[in-house]
Amino acid sequence: MKRENIRNIAIIAHVDHGKTTLVDAMLHQSGVFRENEQVAERVMDSGDIERERGITILAKNTSLRYGDIKINIIDTPGHADFGGEVERGLKMADGVVLLIDAFEGCMPQTRFVIKKAFALHLPVITVINKMDRPGARPMEVVDEMLELFLDLDATDEQLDCPVVFASSRSGWASLTTEPGEDMRPLLDTIVRTFPCPQGEEDGPFQMMVSNIDYDEYTGRIAIGRIERGSVALGAPVSICRHDGTMGQGKVSALYTYENLKREPAEKAGTGEIIAISGITDINIGDTICDKEHPEALEFVQIDAPVLTMTFSVNDGPFAGQDGSYVTSRHLRARLYKELESNISLKVEDTDTADAFSVSGRGELHLSVLIENMRRQGYEFLVSKPKVITKEENGVVLEPVETVYIDVPNEYTGAVVESAALRKGVLMNMTPTAQSYTRVEFEMPSRGLIGFRSELLTATKGTVVINSLLKDYEPYKGDIATRNRGSLVAFETGETSGYGLFNTQDRGALFLGAGIKVYEGMIVGENSRPGDMNVNVCKKKHATNMRASGSDEALKLTPPRNLSLEQCLEFIADDELLEVTPKTLRMRKRILNNELRAKAAARK
Repeated sequence: MKRENIRNIAIIAHVDHGKTTLVDAMLHQSGVFRENEQVAERVMDSGDIERERGITILAKNTSLRYGDIKINIIDTPGHADFGGEVERGLKMADGVVLLIDAFEGCMPQTRFVIKKAFALHLPVITVINKMDRPGARPMEVVDEMLELFLDLDATDEQLDCPVVFASSRSGWASLTTEPGEDMRPLLDTIVRTFPCPQGEEDGPFQMMVSNIDYDEYTGRIAIGRIERGSVALGAPVSICRHDGTMGQGKVSALYTYENLKREPAEKAGTGEIIAISGITDINIGDTICDKEHPEALEFVQIDAPVLTMTFSVNDGPFAGQDGSYVTSRHLRARLYKELESNISLKVEDTDTADAFSVSGRGELHLSVLIENMRRQGYEFLVSKPKVITKEENGVVLEPVETVYIDVPNEYTGAVVESAALRKGVLMNMTPTAQSYTRVEFEMPSRGLIGFRSELLTATKGTVVINSLLKDYEPYKGDIATRNRGSLVAFETGETSGYGLFNTQDRGALFLGAGIKVYEGMIVGENSRPGDMNVNVCKKKHATNMRASGSDEALKLTPPRNLSLEQCLEFIADDELLEVTPKTLRMRKRILNNELRAKAAARK
């Protein structure tokens, strides 16, 4: 049976090509908001980190009414690190809207997301977005899109997909390159092109759980699309878990999506995207079925993690001063709770009760988890990220990524040189618009750790870097990543202007005066290889000849403030990052200077 009045669509694109802004325009024009209602930009990006960074991290659901048709929309992330969100979002869709920037054209994550859609045999509508951007080249981008589709072995139907030109920010879409008046051409194309949901309306109920939400009053909420049959409020159900076990439950609350809200419902049928609460131990990948007909649906294969790091209890001198949750019990509970909704993540216990191995899809994936935890009051230590290798037929294999770098022409040589030092192999180099060159490398994933900040420094912040996991290949050999050591605090105390002034000639400092430090804490980057112990707490003492402040004012170089990602890139194997709700401190694993020197001598 067909549900003619429903369309389920996913919006996919490279980072910052305008997915969330497009959803904004569609919601505004479909009458979701009152005329006098104050609405934030990118209304679907509801998380604090999403708003601050301008990226989508979690796939989200909304819906709108277009005439008699309800269009359920899944807004997905564009970054490959959140590919698990893309994969489960596509599982609920009957078609995808692919956005491509009219200036930038097809980018690495464009390939990543459309490849996922092709694997599920979903029909496509291509939207050439940002038509109002200076330098827009829509027809060239259409050619790039067709080349990409051919490269990914698209079917004839996928190659013949409709192309719509749009400006999400200005709120118009058009079937030609001329500006339109509103979003109707896109909405008409969605209704005309995408199939309505199909399934046995009279068959036994069956639904795959694609997402999990949480409510303080009702507990865990399972979100998914009904594949078969219908479900009513209060109905008893069976749960087929993805680990092969079975369970029983009851639909204590049933919701459908209306605009940006979940609306209570008495009953829902095939093709609807719904939310069910009342099942306490439900997880993503489980199938909720009719009580008498438990049949599991196959869950989409999620790409394996490529980076791992150790999360451990903070054992530093300042432990417990900032955080509310500081014990191993708190840390363990929080990490294992994250697994319930973050399906690309992997958490394992280690030999010690105070440390846990956490694996993810990339630096951004793990740094967002760290940032969320510190904002929730957790205090802990993390180690340097390391790539996950595997062994086949006695050969060690490591993840290799295709790296795309857009760089001004004058810095191309510096980029090629830096990549070569990190075992990057130059694959392609093509000139692009406005005196830029796009350079393509194949590089081991471990070579990318710290590469971004190095290039941003070398090119004065003008470079754009994107990467995509290619495959596992034989180990490429050692990479010398950091050629400078750390400046390490010699004693516990408070930094003084005098101590910092006498230290700043040794290298770049990470903190200013009046900051509490402890022995073994990293206070700067040495200008030479190797670590150096420095006394940043040293004070100028008074003598019988002069007062302590009688000399001229000391001129201090402003400290270099490192972000969370920059701290993770900076720390070496024998160093840790102390994460608290208020501060980020880099430190040595062994804090005592003498013990550290003895350990180095034994090595």
